[in-house]
Amino acid sequence: MDVPGSLPQRVFLLACHPEKGRAGVGTNFGAMLRAAVLADLYVRGHLTDERGRATVDVRHPCNDPVLDALLEEISGSRPRKWQFWIDRRQRVTVSTVREQLSDGGWIRVQPHRILGLFPTTRVTVRDPRVRKELLGRVSGALRSPLGRVTPADAALVAVVAAGGLSLVLDRKARRVHKRRIKELTELSGPVGPALRKSNQDAAMAAAG
Repeated sequence: MDVPGSLPQRVFLLACHPEKGRAGVGTNFGAMLRAAVLADLYVRGHLTDERGRATVDVRHPCNDPVLDALLEEISGSRPRKWQFWIDRRQRVTVSTVREQLSDGGWIRVQPHRILGLFPTTRVTVRDPRVRKELLGRVSGALRSPLGRVTPADAALVAVVAAGGLSLVLDRKARRVHKRRIKELTELSGPVGPALRKSNQDAAMAAAG
């Protein structure tokens, strides 16, 4: 079963609620997608960590507008912490990834009104088998020998877990697989911890 090539597109599909027709319910969705872009660039070897800051290691086209845009941002800036890049341009990233998936035929995007009054957008995964395949990759990464897990699947688990995507990994699953999630997060670089910190800061700001 084919799945989209980029990590943010895969995270988006996993975050699509089959019944509610929405993506990222109950999460800081923009932060999670931005983290997915960073993690993708990291595991592909485009970014490296330099004293807690994201720096460009290899700069050549990724052939993906979302990845290329963030790589260009980072290359044109002084070294900054990973959370800085997670916290920027979240709405643009969400809309661009959604557009990618819609144009690629992975999702159906339809205008919708809640209670007939409030405008929103209904998002439906066109082929449920694609999302099932991605769920299988998450499950496989949690249960297979660590040496058999691909960097992309390790990063997928790390972002989903750090982002608190309960639709994929609920609290019980995160507790049961705590050790493996930690191992996969370490394989995926500094993005997981930066995403957790971003979510903590956002929660504190909302509460305060």
